[in-house]
Amino acid sequence: MLDQQLFVLIFGIASLSMLIPALHGGASRSLETARAFFYTGLFGLVIFAMIVIAQVGRRPRHGVLGNLLSIFATFVVLPVFLAVPFYESLGTTSFLNAYVEMVSAVTTTGATLFEDPGRLNNTLHLWRAQVGWMGGITMWIAASAILAPLNLGGFEVTAQAEPGQRESRFNVVGRTDPRARLLRIVVALVPIYVGLTVVLWILLLVSGDSALVALTHAMSVMSTSGISAVGGVENSTSGITGEALMLLFMLFALSRLTFSSDTVTATHGGLRNDPEFRLGLLIVAGVPLVLFLRHWIGAFDVAAEDDISLAARALWGSIFTVMSFLTTTGFASTDWAETQAWSGLDTPGLILMGLALTGGGVATTAGGVKLLRVFALYLNGKRELERLVHPSSVSRAGAESRRVQRNGAFIAWIFFMLFAMTMAALTMLLAALGVAFEDALILSIAGLSTTGPLTSLATETPIPLAELGPYAKSVFCAAMVLGRLETLAIIALLTPDLWRS
Repeated sequence: MLDQQLFVLIFGIASLSMLIPALHGGASRSLETARAFFYTGLFGLVIFAMIVIAQVGRRPRHGVLGNLLSIFATFVVLPVFLAVPFYESLGTTSFLNAYVEMVSAVTTTGATLFEDPGRLNNTLHLWRAQVGWMGGITMWIAASAILAPLNLGGFEVTAQAEPGQRESRFNVVGRTDPRARLLRIVVALVPIYVGLTVVLWILLLVSGDSALVALTHAMSVMSTSGISAVGGVENSTSGITGEALMLLFMLFALSRLTFSSDTVTATHGGLRNDPEFRLGLLIVAGVPLVLFLRHWIGAFDVAAEDDISLAARALWGSIFTVMSFLTTTGFASTDWAETQAWSGLDTPGLILMGLALTGGGVATTAGGVKLLRVFALYLNGKRELERLVHPSSVSRAGAESRRVQRNGAFIAWIFFMLFAMTMAALTMLLAALGVAFEDALILSIAGLSTTGPLTSLATETPIPLAELGPYAKSVFCAAMVLGRLETLAIIALLTPDLWRS
């Protein structure tokens, strides 16, 4: 059953966090917004206290699958509460739009129904970024406390047990007290997450951004939500310096080993031998190089091949944007448009969608398929090619393949098929609801990869999310939740045998 105490705790933390925008609204003289957040937060704290009092003396019923259901409720039910002050403060939108906005934020998708940043005041921008930031730390914690013991979320590629089942190494620690494990992970990870956010915030402030813009961008980079108070980093004042700083902190979304070694994905060789980190860097270096050469050839047609400064800006724009979409953050560099204008060619949005689908590292805030699964399929393909040349050869596990179990490629392939089938089903469903096929495909990929900015950057004209029908918005919400928790985790929740195991 649902671990009620965990969900109630998350609800209480969300209620308490509303005091931050309430104080900000009061300081910025947005009194109606401040009152909406203060009263809603106070109401939530009262409900939280009443539930805690009612549960005193009851024997807690908990387990890892119950915790997983609590995380599912956090992404589906909690946004109803989070949307209340947003809806009351804005006053010019429907509650469904406010709910979709909160689901997008808490799942770190970052898609927005409000294309004009000026429609929201600074406090609402802060709330959106704050909800996305809290969704990011929730996934950091849930990865090692909930998903790892169940071999879900990418851990199934490295574990010896079946997806959704406990591995023997977790039987001793995981079964004794899941809450003790959860508390230990919270104490270890929260200071790191908060500290990195504060450091990036200060660095962006020094680089020239205002306090609010620097804070929202710092929160968005750490949570890979791509939420911005000014419509994107291209509208900020920190320039290339700010982009370079953000790119450095995006490295934390390529591999969990950049900030922790608390899961079964850890290697003895450290970050240097981590296949996810190395594959991520290879993509970040290789894709911009291909784009640069493609644009350099195209530049001969417009006589711009000798402009070195434009070439350098175009290359940087490619590097930053590729890293941003690979980590499913979704920020586009100020020079991303320069990348296209320099050569006179249009960069296809298909590249951005492919990067977002690939995603970042296992147990990070990034979405997508995950680099470890891509690496497992690469190793399997490499081995099959070797067998074509040497049919009698015997595979020897090298340092790079020690993280992948024997059936890791098979399990990764199953996930790819589930992901593709889910994407196809969502696309057809959205198309049946009246969305244009191309837009439906982009919406499905944006939701499943938790990369909301695809809706405005992967197509020639941004997709107006606010103009979608209520059923289409509901399907998009389902796509975002599926993308955040992944299909295997949903299947684990729907399999009664796993609850009895």
